[in-house]
Amino acid sequence: MKSPYEIILHPVITERSTDNARMGRYTFAVARDANKIEIKQAVEAIYRVNVLKVNVMNVRGKRRRVGRMPVGETASWKKAIVTVQPGQRIEAFEVT
Repeated sequence: MKSPYEIILHPVITERSTDNARMGRYTFAVARDANKIEIKQAVEAIYRVNVLKVNVMNVRGKRRRVGRMPVGETASWKKAIVTVQPGQRIEAFEVT
């Protein structure tokens, strides 16, 4: 069995994710082979909150270029949006 820290790679801090955090929805980059059940258990273990719902999506890598020549792509990754019970918060997303 994987460690929760191998499943949850890091929080995704963007303008959209901070707006969702005010509504109790938090965004994480997760392992490519993780499923919803593993993600739910990992978030509950790391942040000690009760998870109501997990939405998962694969984010495709984007083409990047240097100068005029196409060089390659950024890495593809998996994103999870986790909804916690009302009244609970994850401190990593709090902006002062």
